[in-house]
Amino acid sequence: MAKEKIRCSWCMKDDLYKNYHDNEWGTPLHDDRQLFELLCLEGAQAGLSWYTVLSKRENYREAFDNFDAVKMSKYNATKIEKLLLDAGIIRNRLKVNAFITNAQAYLAIQKEYGSFDKYIWQFVGGKPIVNDIQSMSGVLAKTAISDAMSKDLLQKGFKFVGSTICYAFMQASGMVDDHFNDCWKKKKISGKR
Repeated sequence: MAKEKIRCSWCMKDDLYKNYHDNEWGTPLHDDRQLFELLCLEGAQAGLSWYTVLSKRENYREAFDNFDAVKMSKYNATKIEKLLLDAGIIRNRLKVNAFITNAQAYLAIQKEYGSFDKYIWQFVGGKPIVNDIQSMSGVLAKTAISDAMSKDLLQKGFKFVGSTICYAFMQASGMVDDHFNDCWKKKKISGKR
């Protein structure tokens, strides 16, 4: 019988969480569309659990044209009302409207910086910050960097991008490695033994 990998304690709920942890969370992400999707979904999490959003991710992808920002930026009132009837997503008008607003702001950043990846990774100097995490009590909710990212995104027109959401985004996209020190993935990403 194979020995179970040592993982961060937060992901032990079920296979959906374990697979997300093992294959995505904390892995440096540089694809513009995937970064945009992740930022939107982190915003959808506001007031809810990440697990709730993660379990609806495929529905979100279908409802929002696989996070094609060009298409999303053109959604009209009819499309918004259709989205608000979709039981597969979180039917919150402010959050649905934020996705559209964020698509417009995202496209403006791509135009200005050449890519969203180039823009967003500048906040960590282009490489992941590896934190020393012994347990959940060592995981921060926000930092000065997430504060700066939030402020800049808000100035650029984004919604649902408070500092705590930005820090969760940084963790998920691998800008910050907050895997516990004994987690197999921390050792793989950072090379720690």
